[in-house]
Amino acid sequence: MSRAFDELKPYLDRAMALNTALVLFEWDNETLAPEQAGSLTGNVIGILSGEYFQAVNNDQVIRLAEACSRENDLTKAEAAQVRELLKEIEKLSHIPREEYQEYARLTAESARVWAAAKNADDFSRFAPVLKEIINWQKKFAGYRAKPGQKKYDVMLEDYEPGFSVERLDEFFDLIRKEIVPLFKSVMESGVEIRDDFLSGSFPDSVQEKIGRFVAEYVGFDFSKGVMAVSAHPFTTNLHNKDVRITTHYTDRLDSSLFSIIHEAGHGLYEFGIRDDLTQTMAGQGASMGMHESQSRFFENIVGRSLSFWKPVYGKLQEAFPENLGQVRLEDFVKAVNKASAGFIRTEADELSYSLHVLVRYELEKELIEGDLSVDALPEAWADKYEQYLGIRPRNVREGVLQDIHWSQGSFGYFPSYALGSAFGAQLYYHMKEEMDFEGLLEAGKISVIREYLREHVHQYGKLKDSRSILKCTTGEDFNPEYYVRYLKEKYQKLYGLSQN
Repeated sequence: MSRAFDELKPYLDRAMALNTALVLFEWDNETLAPEQAGSLTGNVIGILSGEYFQAVNNDQVIRLAEACSRENDLTKAEAAQVRELLKEIEKLSHIPREEYQEYARLTAESARVWAAAKNADDFSRFAPVLKEIINWQKKFAGYRAKPGQKKYDVMLEDYEPGFSVERLDEFFDLIRKEIVPLFKSVMESGVEIRDDFLSGSFPDSVQEKIGRFVAEYVGFDFSKGVMAVSAHPFTTNLHNKDVRITTHYTDRLDSSLFSIIHEAGHGLYEFGIRDDLTQTMAGQGASMGMHESQSRFFENIVGRSLSFWKPVYGKLQEAFPENLGQVRLEDFVKAVNKASAGFIRTEADELSYSLHVLVRYELEKELIEGDLSVDALPEAWADKYEQYLGIRPRNVREGVLQDIHWSQGSFGYFPSYALGSAFGAQLYYHMKEEMDFEGLLEAGKISVIREYLREHVHQYGKLKDSRSILKCTTGEDFNPEYYVRYLKEKYQKLYGLSQN
């Protein structure tokens, strides 16, 4: 350890302690906090955010970080921490502290405003807050933008380094060209897949029990993790020994079941980060897209496969004998892969999922770089759903108000969901060359697959970016053609369409 890094470390520890406190408030806000806690808790979050701002962005920390950046005896983990710190300093140094605190207070309360508006099916309740958030976002991006840089590119860089509007336009153009027609062909195929047995009365307690079993089966360690209930399933972590996932229970068995596998995939990433990186600025996933690649990999590529369920489907039948007792495994797997034109992104099948993200990407670009107004957003949303999925939302609850992300200020986040699916497909095809993927699942040896991902993806935290991980693991830079291949092979077979 260099002398400069030795001096810097207490400042890094303080910043991470403050960040941990903010993460805990976020967890509490979404799981246990009472309805009327919002504004007063928001004041606390604002103060803590200001303290975090000052802990990172002060003359002493800047001096030490710059000194460390010139050192050549740092370990890779130390160098990564310094790199991430300098990125955070660069980000915060352009934003006045009082504005940063005011924005933190706004977003701490705005999620509750969004939830109330959604429950009331009334966009006008949320629109004024959303306008404020967008104005702040554009203002902050303007502070940070380099000459000639788009504001939306600044926002994208926070979630997916190396993926600008230009590169994402190419990716989503491929989705329009290949997946939109494939989805239309599936919808017009006339093939009916029975899935009525997935709906019914499923006691929450039994759903929780089978959910915990499946989470543990894929490798979620409950000695280092917990599972709770929230309106919108999510994962958060304090470090690799404290990872927290949530789910929700509905009258659709697959909704909770696969949300748990999804969030467990996020959790496995966090568990796998090396001890010398965890609870540091380099101790999170390489990017939001790479994180999403792991959750969707376990949820879909693994969790919706016939091979995955062969060893454990009997457990599911025992838990829900009235619904599944007479349902063949093959029919269950077909049902959980059924494609449909639905309104809700989080409930979408694999084929239509990227179309939900395409809608949000196009709207975000128009809100930030174009002339789309917040008041016109519900109608624009409905138009795009009609364009890409052939359906029109009946209300704003299942339309523009369905996602929490914009209420949290997460502009630039949505593209990572589609990128994650594409990253996962690229990893999948490479892994099939490295191992008997389906055979391992059929034998219940999911640990081999999990450990491969831990070795090649999880352990590195932010030591590598997403494109570097793909290049090092698969030998190729990001190649979305694998994603198109995966969806075509799966859904052309499932719906008996001609191969092309």
